[in-house]
Amino acid sequence: MNEEIFRARKALFKELQLPVSRADMHLLKSRHRMKVLMWELSLGGLFFVKRIMDVIGVLLGLIILSPFLIIVALAIVIEDGRPFLFSQKRVGLNGRIFSFYKFRSMYKDAEKRKQDLMDSNESRDGVIFKVKHDPRVTKVGRIIRRLSIDELPQLFNVLKGDLALVGPRPPLPDEVAQYSLEERKRLHVKPGLTCFWQIQGRSEIPFKDQVRLDLQYIHSQSIAMDLWIIIKTIPAVLSGKGAY
Repeated sequence: MNEEIFRARKALFKELQLPVSRADMHLLKSRHRMKVLMWELSLGGLFFVKRIMDVIGVLLGLIILSPFLIIVALAIVIEDGRPFLFSQKRVGLNGRIFSFYKFRSMYKDAEKRKQDLMDSNESRDGVIFKVKHDPRVTKVGRIIRRLSIDELPQLFNVLKGDLALVGPRPPLPDEVAQYSLEERKRLHVKPGLTCFWQIQGRSEIPFKDQVRLDLQYIHSQSIAMDLWIIIKTIPAVLSGKGAY
């Protein structure tokens, strides 16, 4: 390489703020490592504050709601016997399987009857299973589902650390088995009790749009956004829109 070409490239690198010497490379790498460290610290701080908020919020909720939870449990037992809780395997952060709690809203043989209803699946994407007038749902179940009361036992999942108050809803293992690589990005954060699509139509939102909204949340999550979603969840639940 002649001197003229060398000087021209050096000037171009300087103009573009690219490293020219080994010292420049070392400085650039140091700055990059510092930026990554600061990003990891800020993200860790966000998750720490979010966890504190989750625990405090859940403890307050359980103290206030405990009499109501007992009444719902009794109503389920009176209609269809025990158990009043339903436990199901769900996929959480980074693919970890955990036990997911709900008030039982279906008859005891609901899982066995699911295969017979697959042709009635109203989910347009085919990954999730939804039927508006599901014959497996009990009378009490229809009420508690419409108002999302069946989800309240998941407050204990939040205390255990399986869920956050806000995050993508946890999928079933057989749903995850059908995920594309893009859809698996939903598993990069802790799942939650409520999320973007829960306040924008719930089960009426097609699966692909659920994924889009979940990824939007993951890329822009913050404490302020979590508080906004929690506040918006209250009227969404009371309206009962998209709940079945």
